[in-house]
Amino acid sequence: MEVEPGTIVVLTGVPRSGKSSIAAAIQASSSDPWVNLGVDLWREATPPKFQPGIGLRPGGERPDLEPFVVASFAGLYDAIAAQSRLGLNVVVDVGHHDAFSRPLHVLPMCAARLRGLPVLFVGVRCPVPVILARRNASKGYAGGSVEAGVPDAVQRWQVEVHRLGNYDLEVDTSRQSPDECATVIRERLASGTPGDAFPDLARLVE
Repeated sequence: MEVEPGTIVVLTGVPRSGKSSIAAAIQASSSDPWVNLGVDLWREATPPKFQPGIGLRPGGERPDLEPFVVASFAGLYDAIAAQSRLGLNVVVDVGHHDAFSRPLHVLPMCAARLRGLPVLFVGVRCPVPVILARRNASKGYAGGSVEAGVPDAVQRWQVEVHRLGNYDLEVDTSRQSPDECATVIRERLASGTPGDAFPDLARLVE
């Protein structure tokens, strides 16, 4: 029996932008099951010597990890596609960028793996001062401030994550709660308007 593909929502933004909180809110607010496949889960499955895996930050700092990162992203998106084809909805929280030691075109490759499936690509925005405040409130993070100087890694993430192209939808977690973001996403999905961002990205590797 043919199964209607599940909906895929890809949330991309910088670390501490609130992606995982939005993913949790999507799961909690729906009567339908949503599988959460994202960077935190995938990093847990990554061997220590290959960390941070798909969480490798912009800057080309670990060229030796890049072949694994590409393969790992491919595996993640194949898993996402498999869940969708079984009729399960999938929410993905991940920070996409292409600021490796050389362009790897990971996002278009990932988009191509979801060809023919319903995907909504959501940009999760959050300004640097809020990101720094959240880092300062977390254990194990060196803070930084706008006045004292934004850590280089924070600035690189902020620039590179959103360099990659247009989104189907954007939310701002400095102005919207996770529940409010989930509501905006749910309303967009209910409108029936298809997401065009991933099909456009997939064409880059045709």
